[in-house]
Amino acid sequence: MIPHGSIMGGLSVVPDLATGLAAYHGTLGLDLVSHGPLPDDLAASWGCPASAGAAHAVLRPTSGAPCWLRLVEQPDVADFRPTTTFGWGAFELTVEDVFGWPARLAGSPFTIVGEPKQLPGMDAFVPMQALGPGQEMIYLNQVFGNMPGIDLPKARSLTDHVFIVILAAPDRAASCAWYQGRLGLDLGPTFELPYQMINSAFGLPDDFVSALTMVQAGRLPIVEVDDYPPQAAPRPRHAGMLPPGNALVTLGLRDLDAAAVDWIAPPRHRDGPLYEGRRAGSCVGPAGELLELVELG
Repeated sequence: MIPHGSIMGGLSVVPDLATGLAAYHGTLGLDLVSHGPLPDDLAASWGCPASAGAAHAVLRPTSGAPCWLRLVEQPDVADFRPTTTFGWGAFELTVEDVFGWPARLAGSPFTIVGEPKQLPGMDAFVPMQALGPGQEMIYLNQVFGNMPGIDLPKARSLTDHVFIVILAAPDRAASCAWYQGRLGLDLGPTFELPYQMINSAFGLPDDFVSALTMVQAGRLPIVEVDDYPPQAAPRPRHAGMLPPGNALVTLGLRDLDAAAVDWIAPPRHRDGPLYEGRRAGSCVGPAGELLELVELG
């Protein structure tokens, strides 16, 4: 059974699907589940009708975890720069052997932007960061244990599922309240720390401290909501298309009728990978993030 609030998927856009598959299937070792044109009605349900018919693929960890990574081919947006705009900032995957990943990524479509590094005061996991071929950010995190109030999943394959998604927010408190009040999720701890990705992106001092709050379902981590500095801006995008980079996140909820959101289109039952006959609908969150919700029942 998939727990309420689970991350069921992350979608990234890439300028060339073949290169995207070389990255996610070839380098990360995810199983290729399906590929073909993006269905018109699915693109419309995301409010992205101009993405209809684009080449797209669905992948899944070899562990069999109920989490699907999707790639959609789309032209680059010239003004987009990772980690500088509001919306989905990164997908965090739980992996094995994090210190071996720099060698595995050498010569691949990924660009390492953060080597594996132990975070001060956090010994439960070791993260590293890389940009994919569509300038999407992924974190590869090896988990060694749980944190107070948070259960972190150990990988059951070399690359496993997305277990945290990062949201860059103009108002962290407002975003947290939205996920708590409208989706029935819980607020976890808040951390304050020098955030390398943010500081590098905005040219801030290495010791500049940012705050982040975990949105959870009980002890299950889901969304890390990051405070972004005033220099951040809304994400540029092609009219009618998906946002560039980390474009969309799919969460599973017990009951879509209990979700107090403004649907882009009424939820409907969908077939195929990820949906498997479940009802799904999409909305836009308070930071401009595109969020798809799937009913777990």
